Amino acid sequence: MSEHEPRIVTEQGLDARVAAIVEPVIEDLGYRLVRTRISAANGCTLQIMAERPDGTMTVEDCETVSRAVSPALDVEDPINRAYHLEVSSPGIDRPLVRAGDFERWAGHELKVEMAVLQDGRKRFRGMLLGAENGQAKLRLPDAPEGESDTVELPLADIGEAKLVLTDELITAALQAEKAALAARGQEDGLTQDNSPN
Repeated sequence: MSEHEPRIVTEQGLDARVAAIVEPVIEDLGYRLVRTRISAANGCTLQIMAERPDGTMTVEDCETVSRAVSPALDVEDPINRAYHLEVSSPGIDRPLVRAGDFERWAGHELKVEMAVLQDGRKRFRGMLLGAENGQAKLRLPDAPEGESDTVELPLADIGEAKLVLTDELITAALQAEKAALAARGQEDGLTQDNSPN
C-alpha cells in the first residue's frame, strides 16, 4: 500500500475546505487522511478519520493528530461557529477512499453511493472484487435474471464507499491489524524481550 496514494473519494464544500487544511498536517506526521465530515452532533462536530499507512490507528495516534491539526484549524478558522474536534480511526466498517483500499478489501461486502448515476442507479451493494483500470468491481446479489452479476463502477464517480460490517470483515480486520502491529514491533525492536533472565 502506497504511503502517498491520493484519495479518489473526497469531500465537497466545507468538508473539502477542512480536508485541504488538515491533510498536509496529517501527512507530515506520517499518517493518511481518510475523511473529514462536519455534522450537527453535539451542536457541531468536525470528525477527522485518519490512519497509519499500514491501516492501524491507536488512541495515542488520534491524540497526536488532534494536537497537530488544532492550531492549523485555529489559524484558518474554516468553521464559523464553535465545534467539537473528533479524531478517529476509520473503524472496521471503514470508508474506502483510495484505489488501494478497493484492492486491499476485495472479498468483502461493500455499499457504494455514486456521485454520478450508473445505468440509472445511484446505490450499489455487493461483494467487492477489487479495482483495476480506475474501476471498482462488485458482484451484485440483486442482478436481474439474464444480466451479468458483475458491475464496474468508475472510482472517480464514487461519492461514498463503505465496507459492510460482517463477521468475516471483523476477523480480517483484526488479523490485518495484528500483522501490522507485529511488523511495526519488529521494526522498532519491540517484539522480543531481550532482558536477561
